[in-house]
Amino acid sequence: MSENHKHNTSDPKTNTDEQLDQAQLIEETGAVRTQNAKHLIHCLTVIGQVEGHNILPDDTKTTKYEHILPALVAIEQDRNVEGLLVVLNTMGGDVEAGLAIAEMISGMKTPTVSLVIGGGHSIGIPMAVSADISMIVPSASMTVHPVRTNGLVLGVPQTVVYFEKIQERITGFITRNSSIDPKTLEQMMMNTQELATDIGTVISGEEAVACGLIDRLGTLHDAIEALYHLIETREPRYPDALPPA
Repeated sequence: MSENHKHNTSDPKTNTDEQLDQAQLIEETGAVRTQNAKHLIHCLTVIGQVEGHNILPDDTKTTKYEHILPALVAIEQDRNVEGLLVVLNTMGGDVEAGLAIAEMISGMKTPTVSLVIGGGHSIGIPMAVSADISMIVPSASMTVHPVRTNGLVLGVPQTVVYFEKIQERITGFITRNSSIDPKTLEQMMMNTQELATDIGTVISGEEAVACGLIDRLGTLHDAIEALYHLIETREPRYPDALPPA
């Protein structure tokens, strides 16, 4: 059989199998190269509450950090994956788990873009700013507040010092990975005039960009285009690697 005949022959069963494989790939990993896609990107979602060392109730929508961390390692070493899109709609959650995810993303050589939809609250903020480019849709919001706890606290002075050190780590990470002024961030966190049962500030997408917390307003299309631009202009992670088939 000639090469031309091979290329022109289409087997419906083979095409169906390929479509099923691609659908499964999307469902399981979020990574797919469609027929007309320019680059293979992986979509990582942070949805609901970030679950850390404590297991949350079954009726709570969670993102488990023990699932996210190995996924990030796999993405970073996979030569076929060219970029990472992080989509966030989270109320926050476990502080150390969220900060661990943020540190992992910020340390990747893989081009990364984050997109906040709905909300990127609390510890969701470090995860949002950890990407090379952070974006937010105009209708989204972000809640900036200090670390706090509920219930009985034993050893109050020691606990306060511990919380202060955690807060320094979070504030330092946010200011290193965004353009917001540290004093502005602190004022937002300690604001007592806005939230009825807490201290802090709720800001819109436009306000998040205006204060330098998030880089740009944008949509899904804008986020993908920004990621494509990073992929095409940045030095490849593996210069000796062949381009994906």
